Amino acid sequence: MTSQAPEEEALEPLLALLRGRRLVALTGAGLSTESGIPDYRSPEALARPRAPIQGPEFRRSERVRRRYWARAVLGWERFSGAAPNAGHQALARLEAAGPLRDVITQNVDRLHHAAGSRRVVELHGALAEVECLGCGALEPRAEVQARMLAANPGWLARHGAEQAAPDGDAELDPVRGEGELAIERFALAGCVACGGALKPRVVFFGENVPRAIVDDAFARVDAAEALLVIGSSLTVFSGYRFLLRAHERGVPIVILNRGPVRGEERATLKLDARLGAVLPRLADALAAARQDS
Repeated sequence: MTSQAPEEEALEPLLALLRGRRLVALTGAGLSTESGIPDYRSPEALARPRAPIQGPEFRRSERVRRRYWARAVLGWERFSGAAPNAGHQALARLEAAGPLRDVITQNVDRLHHAAGSRRVVELHGALAEVECLGCGALEPRAEVQARMLAANPGWLARHGAEQAAPDGDAELDPVRGEGELAIERFALAGCVACGGALKPRVVFFGENVPRAIVDDAFARVDAAEALLVIGSSLTVFSGYRFLLRAHERGVPIVILNRGPVRGEERATLKLDARLGAVLPRLADALAAARQDS
């Protein structure tokens, strides 16, 4: 059953299905688009395709790392300024009220935390942290950003950027930025502890989510009485497996997403609506129902 508009009549079957249940939310990049962070697979994203960063290539090639950091230094200026939107805030309220027990997110933007959510599993890590590929030391991204800019004076002023990507990447302006020639001159900053190569603490495409994180997420799905899939196409298996797990357990699956979702035929209900509009109303209604019970 798919409903195309977030009207009251469209929310009613949703509320009837979710009232009184322990919920777990699985969120994707579509939740953060209203905060100015683009996704990969919305209709708008598909109109401007880009190749995401590949983890094995990043680890293997200094040239790939240089290209990533040269662009990511630009992308971070916009990415780090993003604020939680009404959808993030609604989920935080729903957690505080009790119905939502956990959030499992595929996003790396930490906007759930900024909105006030506390029980969050970050499947793909967070761009706010950087790890050394040599010694494993962690460093705040803001500090790495400062060191990268110090090593490349005037980088932000000389180079424009297109829209940042969900992994923090960005395009150099081909007119003002000289494209690949400028990237070749970009000076990389190394680990403060050992001088090793740096990588954002995120799971790039081609890498696996750590087993401990997967097991933690499965345990939270198993403890829930309904799964909310929010703003994710579930194209990658790292998120899709949790829909399969919920379906195997026979618990209701509700999908809130613009566009097609992998496995949506297994869902009890799907709503195609703007998340910033529907999630606050859903959260308010479920919180009120809990207080009345």
